[in-house]
Amino acid sequence: MTQTSAEMPTDPLMIAERWMLDGREVALATVISTWGSAPRPVGSHLVIDETGNFEGSVSGGCVEGAVISEAADVIATGKPKMLEFGVADETAWRVGLSCGGKIEVYLERVG
Repeated sequence: MTQTSAEMPTDPLMIAERWMLDGREVALATVISTWGSAPRPVGSHLVIDETGNFEGSVSGGCVEGAVISEAADVIATGKPKMLEFGVADETAWRVGLSCGGKIEVYLERVG
């Protein structure tokens, strides 16, 4: 049975499950900690497949590129990573996290 766009899941966890059932390699990024002004709350998810497709958000768009890039390594090695972005971090400015806060993202391969 083919799903229509109205029936497609929008929750990143449901999307991750669907992608795994389709045989894709999948990584899941989860916001585990925030400090100050953070664009997304703790518990927000971003799911990424082995080809760079993604759904969800961990930062409202400002660090997704960096997380997606790291996901390729996590999928390949199976080793999870803790990623941290904040205004004191040069990486945060490079990827666009200028909101004045800090976020920690746990990135793991699932499936």
